Amino acid sequence: MSARAIRMLLISAAFATGLVFCFAVVLLITGGGSVPALRQAVAIGGPFQLVDQDGRATTEKSLRGKPFLVFFGFTHCPEICPTTLFEVSEIFRLLGRDADRTAGLFVTVDPARDTPAKLKDYMSSFDPHLRGLTGDDAAIAAVAKAYRAYYKKVPLADGDYTMDHTALVYLMDKDGRFVAPFRLKRKPEEAAADLRKYL
Repeated sequence: MSARAIRMLLISAAFATGLVFCFAVVLLITGGGSVPALRQAVAIGGPFQLVDQDGRATTEKSLRGKPFLVFFGFTHCPEICPTTLFEVSEIFRLLGRDADRTAGLFVTVDPARDTPAKLKDYMSSFDPHLRGLTGDDAAIAAVAKAYRAYYKKVPLADGDYTMDHTALVYLMDKDGRFVAPFRLKRKPEEAAADLRKYL
């Protein structure tokens, strides 16, 4: 086999590998890839060190033994974030006492504005099982990378800014392993029953 043929074969193999990886990502994001093989292909989640709205250090170890939901957003978000947090709050309400056996994390992508004090005021509008988390730029970047979450600062015409970000709710199991994107666009009772399966 010629050197050119070998080179073409290697390029084709690399391209095929890339396609498989991209396909796995799409399946996970759309909710069609919760099977173990795909979870291994696209690792989501991992260690983090952040601070909650009460100033308490929070890591993935703080949640060990509980399934939990993770959502990235920011307090100045006009619609998606408060709507999502309201929907998750409704799920916790429907869980009743079982809500104590799970948790919800709202990780800010705007740490410059979302201090613990700001998060404390903001999170008071939602279920107490939801905790707002913040940290310095490096800590936020690290947890976003671990969860494959996208965010970007977007300047506005008046000199202010907003944040573009992933609007996905991640379902993690009792061991902190990614299960699947958690669907909120269904009856709250169905979503609560789904989360209860992981308790």
